[in-house]
Amino acid sequence: MIGLDISEVLPDFPDTRVALVVASELELKPERTPALARAIAEVEAEIGAYLRGRALAAVPELQVWRAAYKAMGVKKTSYRSSVERLLKQIQQGRGLPRVGNLVDCYNAVSARHRLPIGADDLDKVTGGLAFRRARPGDDFFALGAADAADDPPKAGEVVYADAQKLLCRRWNWYQDARSATAPGTRRAALTVQWLGGETRLEPAVEELAAWLGAHCGARTAWAIADAGAPRAEVD
Repeated sequence: MIGLDISEVLPDFPDTRVALVVASELELKPERTPALARAIAEVEAEIGAYLRGRALAAVPELQVWRAAYKAMGVKKTSYRSSVERLLKQIQQGRGLPRVGNLVDCYNAVSARHRLPIGADDLDKVTGGLAFRRARPGDDFFALGAADAADDPPKAGEVVYADAQKLLCRRWNWYQDARSATAPGTRRAALTVQWLGGETRLEPAVEELAAWLGAHCGARTAWAIADAGAPRAEVD
């Protein structure tokens, strides 16, 4: 059983809804199969058409994240939600990044539904999960950082954490290296995050489960944490 608690952020962000998706029996591969490549190309074309002539600042699902970041005291435009970075790549004609079948799947679903999605190796997670405010003693080691130096969160920042360490800073801005998925990952905990806007959460979760089953061989189970039930649990 793995749980996700969002109660600490609800007073300031009462519309928060987060789906916790547990994927097991994963088969991670570095390359896209032809079927996955076609599916991702369809998403890139769909979102490219949606964004044509449209400023990212005008996308409702991105507006709510910009407002949330501003409420945390984040002023630099270099700090944007994970989904905004994906949409920007598509808008600029670069397409979605090529990482591996798991990451490529959830990035595509994230872009299509304009919702942040992240994943952590469940065997590298300790205890329960939570979106909460940063605390004294929190440390952070950015995934892919050459020097792996500690870059702790700012006071008041919303972070994603397990019982011992941070998994992500600024809601969904950047992932910690200690829980990242890798070629040997067989179980992952994914979150699909929603703060309001036009997109509903459930269709995104259902599509994510379908993609993970079709392209990663995964079995999935999921539950949603929201104001009515701030803690979600998945077997």
